[in-house]
Amino acid sequence: MGRSPPPAIPRAPPDHPLARLFANPDFVRLWAVGGLANAMRWVEILVAGIHVFALTGSALAVSVIVLMRALPLLLFGAVAGALAETLDRRRLLMAGQMASGLSACAIVALASLGGLQVWHLAASGFLGGLVWTGEMASRRRMVTEVAGEADMVPAVATDSLTANTTRMAGPLLGGLLYQTLGLAVAYGVAAGCYALAFALLAGVRHAQVPRRLRPRRLVADVADAVRVVRRLPVLQAVILVTLAMNVFGFSFTAVLPALGAQAYGASPLQIGMLTAAEPAGALLTGLALATRRGVPLSAPLMVAGCGIFMLCLLLVGLAPSLPVAILVLMLGGIGTAVFAALQTALPVVRAPAEARSRVLGLVATCIGMGPAGALAIGALADRWGPGVAIPLMAGGGLVMLGFTAWILWRGQGRGA
Repeated sequence: MGRSPPPAIPRAPPDHPLARLFANPDFVRLWAVGGLANAMRWVEILVAGIHVFALTGSALAVSVIVLMRALPLLLFGAVAGALAETLDRRRLLMAGQMASGLSACAIVALASLGGLQVWHLAASGFLGGLVWTGEMASRRRMVTEVAGEADMVPAVATDSLTANTTRMAGPLLGGLLYQTLGLAVAYGVAAGCYALAFALLAGVRHAQVPRRLRPRRLVADVADAVRVVRRLPVLQAVILVTLAMNVFGFSFTAVLPALGAQAYGASPLQIGMLTAAEPAGALLTGLALATRRGVPLSAPLMVAGCGIFMLCLLLVGLAPSLPVAILVLMLGGIGTAVFAALQTALPVVRAPAEARSRVLGLVATCIGMGPAGALAIGALADRWGPGVAIPLMAGGGLVMLGFTAWILWRGQGRGA
């Protein structure tokens, strides 16, 4: 009688957080969906902008196209968060990817038939903005859920790292596709990527107990999320910092082409390098955050990181040369990477479980305020030049961050 084989020894989970994350198929699928969707969003933004400018010769028309994509964040961010608490988040994401794919196919058909007009691209951008609005409350929360509490910060940092990568690579890919193959092919590639994202989501295992959808309850759910934020200083800090970054901080990208041309006589390629500097710094910092163990879930750290970014914006207008300006913006990317990692992780950890998606929906609403900052910095740049406009906006952001730090300090004094 032969010996029975020894019992299998279960493998210990990988020791490194990144190894654990990428050994988790559900995380990998959600991470890949985020990379595909973000890259195609930037492809569409660039291709639509180039095409609209070629048709109209109007920079204002291009701004309106960008505004249409951001508007749903402002109008529906809070509602999207409440819906993500009520309905199945995986199915919501799948519906969004299907809608994005169908929209891209419609643009391909219109362009191929010679009937594409500006309003078609505006409508497609608005639909894309709706899908983007739901992504914050659905996919990003699911990323933290499948990663588990121990690996939450590395998971969010890895997701943010990917977002920064696509923020650089998406426009480059869009420009290459548009220049060599045309708008229809660019949107066709986007449609294919949305289809792949849909297929990846179909394989995600996600346990959620959805509630019955009651439209009247959505308003109450949003109001309850506001009460949760008002009760917790950490969540107030997330909201205020998100407003400061999107209104006073990230708006600087709207005038970077003018800054490069006027201050440094930069070529289009050099302006591209200037535009990529902050995402590059954020990418490198995000990689460090994703591989480091025990990154603190600290609201003061988030405020400090954003303060570094604002200080770099104060200095970039004084940079004596283009290489120095690029280096300053890369340093600013350190702050934006810290902000991106904690902007999602703090609400997921500190908000009550039943309100997390709704709080993230309020964060998405704050992101939707970004176009107001872009309009403001554009007006300031027209009057005094981009070298003055960027530091002025950054100064406003630092004031808002100072107010946020005071709220956190007061909350600590009260034991909140």
